[in-house]
Amino acid sequence: MKRILSFFLLSFAIINAWAQMPADYYNGATGLSGANLKTALKTIITNGHSDHGYDGLWTAYLTTDRDYFYEQDGTVLDMYSENPNGQDPYNFVPNVKKCGNYSNEGDCYNREHVIPQSLFHENSPMVSDVHFIRPTDGKVNGRRSSFPFGKVGNNPTFTSLNTSKLGASVSPGYNGTVFEPIDAFKGDIARMIFYFVTRYENLLSTFSSGNMLGSTPYPGLQPWALQQYKEWHLMDPVSDEEIARNEASYTYQGNRNPFIDHPEYVMQIWGSQTPDTENPTAATNLATSNPTSNSIDLTWTAATDNVGVVSYSVYVNGILKSTVAGTSTSTTVTGLSPLTTYNFYLIAKDAFNNSSPQSNVAPGTTLDGPVGIGGCGTENFNTITDNDNSYSERIWTNNGITWKATNTKVDEPLGTSKAITIRTGELTSSSIAGGIKSLTLTTKRIFSGSNGTLNVFINGTNVGTIPYTPTATTTTIDNINISGDIIIKITSTTGNRPTMDDLSWTCYNGSLATSEVKKDKSQFTIYPNPVKNNELFVKGENLNKISKAEIYDLSGKAIEVIANPFKNSNKINLKGLVKGTYILKTDNFSTKFIVD
Repeated sequence: MKRILSFFLLSFAIINAWAQMPADYYNGATGLSGANLKTALKTIITNGHSDHGYDGLWTAYLTTDRDYFYEQDGTVLDMYSENPNGQDPYNFVPNVKKCGNYSNEGDCYNREHVIPQSLFHENSPMVSDVHFIRPTDGKVNGRRSSFPFGKVGNNPTFTSLNTSKLGASVSPGYNGTVFEPIDAFKGDIARMIFYFVTRYENLLSTFSSGNMLGSTPYPGLQPWALQQYKEWHLMDPVSDEEIARNEASYTYQGNRNPFIDHPEYVMQIWGSQTPDTENPTAATNLATSNPTSNSIDLTWTAATDNVGVVSYSVYVNGILKSTVAGTSTSTTVTGLSPLTTYNFYLIAKDAFNNSSPQSNVAPGTTLDGPVGIGGCGTENFNTITDNDNSYSERIWTNNGITWKATNTKVDEPLGTSKAITIRTGELTSSSIAGGIKSLTLTTKRIFSGSNGTLNVFINGTNVGTIPYTPTATTTTIDNINISGDIIIKITSTTGNRPTMDDLSWTCYNGSLATSEVKKDKSQFTIYPNPVKNNELFVKGENLNKISKAEIYDLSGKAIEVIANPFKNSNKINLKGLVKGTYILKTDNFSTKFIVD
């Protein structure tokens, strides 16, 4: 977690600058449910709505969509390029690289209407309503086009660098083309759609459906879409990022998204009208299997519920890692580090967001590189689905890594398998766990031209070059020695058209450099998270040497300062803290935790 203290200070300044929601803002919705509640909310969020025009969105984005939650670097927070579990494939600086023309991901960002503007004929105030219009990568926005949001099957036609994808729907009740965001933003998307069909319920009969909108104020969505977005709303609860965006949007536009302020409104409007207060049972028999260098499989016996389990939250070392559907009894946890032991557990949730007790804890240890390879990762380009001779952009996923190759063709293999020929383009990976010590690549210049070199970048830093000649040559760049999450990028800046094959790399965990060893030994973990029974435990070396621990809330306010916190034990007593999200900061580290 980066720049945590500066984030506190900036958050504190921003929150103080935001307009404050009146305490009685939602009084008109008290005691209502179903269509009556939806219409009452429509009245509430229509009052005060000030339309600042389509170009005004660029101004709004300076406060509504800044990344103070993942990289915490103030860049544009883009749902279609953000990687919540590692380094982003690229970033946009606010008001720089606004679209404009684009050919590839990362060229520019524009204004993405979650409800396509063609459905409401580009009319105001819908066309400039910040509550459902987000800044996103132009290329990915263009591929999403006007397709509805839904779940994509196993053969997407397009996958972005953060693994958002386009393809045939597997959402029950609809088999057309849909666009699926990553899990971290599925709830965001659903709550923006619920906002739209509530704010503009009286106009739905004049809009096109786009295979998602209904034509009547209630329910306002087609049955398949309503079911899908309720599921996403429940599996991806309201985040700190959404709360901050809602506040900034209220300051800018004068109205709020009620489904962020009150997530329970979703089920009160579109769910059962009888509240469900019964918690699901815990999942049982959780077990780990099939470890690789960066992933472990989980299996379990399903939890039960009086209404039905809709999701399982997967925790790794006490931190929420992912969410899977309630029909699942297995998943693969990716993005792990090699030769590391992890503790896994599950929490089941039902449609009313009731949580089960924690499942049993299942330990698992990752391997030192894929079985039979002895390295860390490989890419042989065999999973590219096409085999044509045109130079174009190609995106594919293999071993949990998404690759993008620009200006390439795949019809010139160096052996019996596929290879890619590149012409003034680049090959880029998604974020990869495990670090990198060395990288190996086979190259050959098949066509006329001159000999040259390919540039190799790791996390944006040039770490060496790989030559190509008319003879197939395998080259290794050694002693790269970068730990943590990495992004590999290989570029060709001439028109010589080298062919690449059999890319591989070895992992690096910092053990080869004294400075890296020191850094690795300073790592700390906290558990459980969410905190139970008011006790937060910390694991790490030299705890007793930490002189001070500070606890902050998300506004940047210091809640407690503890001198010599681990002099006698490795736990901190949190009695007196109300439910919420907090930051623990010590001499050595900072981390976020939740009090349940």
